[in-house]
Amino acid sequence: MIRHIVLFSAKDQAHIEQIIEGLSVLTTIPHARRLEIARNCKTDQLGNEIDVVVYGEFDNETELAAYKAHDLYQESIRQVRPLRELRFAADYNVSADARFARR
Repeated sequence: MIRHIVLFSAKDQAHIEQIIEGLSVLTTIPHARRLEIARNCKTDQLGNEIDVVVYGEFDNETELAAYKAHDLYQESIRQVRPLRELRFAADYNVSADARFARR
């Protein structure tokens, strides 16, 4: 499984809801096993620059690539890019790259 995490900061705090709405278009793309769009709670003691989080789970890299190639993905970019300041993205393979806490 591939986890896809993208973090956004808004150019203007007044645009956070518009960013969330623009990113919510992504939830209708069929390739994700799970896709969440959320406002950052900003409770970290060291840094709270991130305003919005996208969290996705995909069965494999092919599904992630199909998601990114979808027309609605491009529509979301068109809506969000002018409103965002920063965008950080990370993808990783859970079975190959993740370390888990032992219980």
